[in-house]
Amino acid sequence: MGSKKKKSAKGSRDLADFIAPYRIDDPASFHLNRHDCAAKGGLDKDKAKDIIEANRERLSDLQERLYAEDRWSVLVIFQGLDAAGKDSAIEHVMHGVNPQGCDVHSFKVPTSHELDHDFMWRALTRLPERGRIGIFNRSYYEELLVVRVHPDVLAKERIPKPLVTRHIWKERFEDINNIEKYLARNGTLILKFFLHTSKEEQRQRFLERLEQPAKRWKFSMGDIAERALWDKYQAAYQDMIRHTSTPHARWHVVPADHKWMARVVIGSAIVDAIERIDPQYPKPGRAQLAEFKRVQQALESESPKATGKEKARLRRIAQSGTDRADETDRSEAAAAAASEPAGGNGQNS
Repeated sequence: MGSKKKKSAKGSRDLADFIAPYRIDDPASFHLNRHDCAAKGGLDKDKAKDIIEANRERLSDLQERLYAEDRWSVLVIFQGLDAAGKDSAIEHVMHGVNPQGCDVHSFKVPTSHELDHDFMWRALTRLPERGRIGIFNRSYYEELLVVRVHPDVLAKERIPKPLVTRHIWKERFEDINNIEKYLARNGTLILKFFLHTSKEEQRQRFLERLEQPAKRWKFSMGDIAERALWDKYQAAYQDMIRHTSTPHARWHVVPADHKWMARVVIGSAIVDAIERIDPQYPKPGRAQLAEFKRVQQALESESPKATGKEKARLRRIAQSGTDRADETDRSEAAAAAASEPAGGNGQNS
């Protein structure tokens, strides 16, 4: 246990340079335009590849322990403008994680059924269970982004008119912060990532989608309409991060012009956060250990290499649940010796 904790602490120090500069610990002074979309963190693509692979291995081990311990859950939220690289980040960072312990949910335009509920409802029904990692590709934060940029969308929610005041966004910030605090207090580790791309990088990625037949399905004319609202979205993201980066659910503003750098930051932050809660494999109690021993010995007795006497002894252990088989063996040997004629083993009589 001690060596594992030392290893985790060392691992956290190893990753700090790829987390701290991008984690918003002082949201009151946050300005989005001060964060470089093309930052490389002193890395090149080859060095980044090694870090990404190492993080995958660590995350695979951590996810298995998280699942086995069955106490914590992890919620990972991805936000970003169109073509920011959310899908590919999820694919590459979570590569190698057991899919049985991980769920991905993408939130599109709300359905009429979803609009009949509060804005958090559809996300709350998809929160991860204990022991699992839940990934939200877009999330309830769309309410503070798309809905804020498009007032007509807010009207479709059919909120009672007296409740739609000039304070509605401040109230939304409070609602989300309170729900995330509640989740954190009940064992959900929350990690939030905004994939920060430049307008020029988005243009290049849109052109790539149009030029490559295998990527054209990703392109939508709606993406161009949203691009025209770039400045409004930048302002909405800045306000959202300022008001919802809290101690229990920090935002990370991820430089995403280089996809490999985004994967380094995201993978490092997830690994570091789970290492800090240090999930452990459950330790069996004495009763379980005794049961395991009985089963193990019963299975060993089935070995074709075991002698008849050994098989009988192992069967007795399995049946009794104790090591009294040795005592039984000694009693049987003593009884056999007592029945033999004095001075010999009876073979010559």
